[in-house]
Amino acid sequence: MSDSVKLGHVCRWLTLCGIVAMLVGCAATRPAPVRDGTSPPAAESVSGAAATASKTEAPTHVVRPGETLLGIARQYGVTVKDLVGWNGLADPNQIHVGQALKVGAAPATASGGGGGAVAQPIAITQPVDVQPVKTPGEAAPPVAGGFKQEPRGGKQAYSDEAWASVNPRAGASVPVAPSASAAPEPDKAPGNTSWLWPAAGQVIETYDEGTNKGVDIAGKPGDPVVASAGGKVVYSGSGLRGYGKLVIIKHDANYLTAYAHNQQLLVKEGDSVSKGQKIAELGSTDADRPKVHFEIRKQGRPVDPLKYLPAR
Repeated sequence: MSDSVKLGHVCRWLTLCGIVAMLVGCAATRPAPVRDGTSPPAAESVSGAAATASKTEAPTHVVRPGETLLGIARQYGVTVKDLVGWNGLADPNQIHVGQALKVGAAPATASGGGGGAVAQPIAITQPVDVQPVKTPGEAAPPVAGGFKQEPRGGKQAYSDEAWASVNPRAGASVPVAPSASAAPEPDKAPGNTSWLWPAAGQVIETYDEGTNKGVDIAGKPGDPVVASAGGKVVYSGSGLRGYGKLVIIKHDANYLTAYAHNQQLLVKEGDSVSKGQKIAELGSTDADRPKVHFEIRKQGRPVDPLKYLPAR
């Protein structure tokens, strides 16, 4: 083989090696950049979860000076028993200023929907029928001393209709509050005499149109409760929830008075009583402490007794 032919082979070999080296260099791999595609939870989601959690908490009330468990129950339209159960109170008489009380049950949250469904109360427009309940063939239980010791047909929650249903005998009725505004209130009892304080204790809760329909007067169990004016007993029993053992005296066509939470009733329906006559013994039935709850009603509408009673 001639030298020129050998040289041609060598040149082709070197050219081939150079091409291979270039291909190997181009085929070298580099790591691909990596980017984190995850993102932190949005602030709106966190705040939304907190808002949802807050909606499931029960409403609360902070106890203020002078408040009682019964007054708080009336303010929120619940019962003392409800407050005791929701707050796990061992002694309902022991509440203190600044204490946070649950005044409602926590709303139920619907599963899977992300929202809560809260039950709404349904107003009862029909008056409750309070007829005596007796098992067929069973004799009526005896009444000690001739006084009514139990409610007729069970206790009812307070309403104007329930109040009117605690009627006297012989078809007389306690009028329901009129819708028209009341005339200016006189300061005299029926018969143009002054009203009399029903108990000698200190006033611990005053009249409030929304939460307290009379005044609460403190005392010791057994203290005398007297008629504020003369009249006829139209109710003596414990059929109205929130009032315990209750006496109602009708004085004339316009006025009646009520005396609640007694431990013992000393008069019965149909009795005529005089001003200052002892009608009951002070107690704590359906109440958070011993006291008498006193109301004056004009044409069925509760009015502020302190505008009628003499100054102390």
